[in-house]
Amino acid sequence: MKNRHAGHVTAAALAAVAATLSLTVSQSASAAPAAGTATAATTPTCAAKALKVTARQATVRPRGTGTGAAVVQFANTGTKACVLRGHPTVAGAANGSPRHSVPLKVTRKGTASTVRVAPGGKAWLKLTFVQVQGEGDGYCVSGATPSVYPTLVVGLPGAGAHQVALADGQFAECDNKVTATAVSKVKPS
Repeated sequence: MKNRHAGHVTAAALAAVAATLSLTVSQSASAAPAAGTATAATTPTCAAKALKVTARQATVRPRGTGTGAAVVQFANTGTKACVLRGHPTVAGAANGSPRHSVPLKVTRKGTASTVRVAPGGKAWLKLTFVQVQGEGDGYCVSGATPSVYPTLVVGLPGAGAHQVALADGQFAECDNKVTATAVSKVKPS
C-alpha cells in the first residue's frame, strides 16, 4: 500500500488536531468531567500530560492485509490515581499539518464506564478498522483507495488528544471508518 500520508506531526499540528477533535470529544461524553476535575469518587480525570499512549496491532483482527485492529494503551505516568471514561475520537495524522489529518467516523462498541488508573497502571481500548484486502497496494471492498497513516490522533473525553504510532507497523484502513470500544481496565486481544 502506498503511504499517502507519511510525515511527522509537530506539536503545534497536534494541538490544532486536538482543537478540531475537541468538539467531537465533548459531544461524545458531555457528562465527562474536564481534566483535573473530581468525579463522584473524588478521583480526577487523567490529565493529558499524565498519560503515555502507545498502540500495537491486536491479536484478534479481521481478515485482510491492513492493520485490521489495534489496541491502544493509556499508562498513567503521574503520581496520583486518575480516571478515564468514554469512547475515543480518532483521526489519521499526516504531513505535519492538521488540515491533512483525516477524522475517522467512529462507531462505538460497548458501554462506557469509569476506569480508575493507579500511578503506573494502564487502561486500554480497541480500534477495529475497515480492512484493506489483497497484496501489494491492496484495495478496499468499497472501491475506495486504502489509506495508510504513520500515526493516529486518539482523544478521550477530558483526557486530551494523543498522537500515537503503531509499535509494529502503520495504520492501514478503508473508508475512513473505525469501530472503537470504550476505554477499559481489561486489555483486549
